[in-house]
Amino acid sequence: MKSGILAFLGGAVAGAAIALLLAPDKGEDTRRKIKVFIDKGVHRGEEMKARLQQVADDFKQQQ
Repeated sequence: MKSGILAFLGGAVAGAAIALLLAPDKGEDTRRKIKVFIDKGVHRGEEMKARLQQVADDFKQQQ
């Protein structure tokens, strides 16, 4: 299950990156878009990690 989710997320990231690279924008605009996209992804990943840690901690306390 976990590997399937990771594969899906990896495919989504790769698809979005390819779409950005193939977009008809100037190089500077494309690099800016990629940076914003990566920054958002990192932020979402950190939020997801924090949520999963909270769920794991709650689960441990219930045991």
